[in-house]
Amino acid sequence: MKRLLLALAVSLATPLVAQAENTPVVVELFTSQGCSSCPPADELMEVLSTRDDVIALSMHVDYWDYIGWKDEFADPKHAKRQRAYATRAGRSSVYTPEMVVNGDIDIVGAKPMELASAISMMKAKPRKVDVDVSYVAGQLVIAAQALDDVAGPLEVQIVRYQPERVSNITRGENAGKVIHYVNVAQDLQVIGTWDTQYPFSAEVAVSNDLPVVVLVQTQGQGHILAAAELN
Repeated sequence: MKRLLLALAVSLATPLVAQAENTPVVVELFTSQGCSSCPPADELMEVLSTRDDVIALSMHVDYWDYIGWKDEFADPKHAKRQRAYATRAGRSSVYTPEMVVNGDIDIVGAKPMELASAISMMKAKPRKVDVDVSYVAGQLVIAAQALDDVAGPLEVQIVRYQPERVSNITRGENAGKVIHYVNVAQDLQVIGTWDTQYPFSAEVAVSNDLPVVVLVQTQGQGHILAAAELN
């Protein structure tokens, strides 16, 4: 696994010049503390979290809680989000670990080279939406504009995350393990829809004690067209 992690780090270390101005690629990991297959994927997220051109989000789900260990970071909204991705892809079930890249490509398990390929593919696409986020007088200020013809409506979402968490798991499939997690998502919410005919703007009252990510995504859990992050 360490060799594969290194391979991913190297493959992402030198983005092409033409890709440098593209929006960061969003990688969502649907994971669970009750899943014995998840720790390698959780470890892979540590590499992704160091990248400036990737926004990595660990979306802990709750549907494995019944098998012996309740995931302390799980949120039903994350499972709902994953099921929406599955429905859009024509699948009738969900699983962990699953990585979803820019809302478009799903990867089963921890597959660094497949993940690196998916990220490169997303980075090569032209940017169609620009989004900017800042804090002004205690408000999160979001501004977005279409750079090309983009069919709306789009959803503008925000998610906060805990940069680092450590769990000592005493029951279930991972009993006895101490697992380090990064970018643990919380407070996922849709703050508005946007028809793209005019620039989008919004102010949201949030505390600035945790990093925040803004996602601009097609409705129905579709493609993520733009993303921005404030640490």
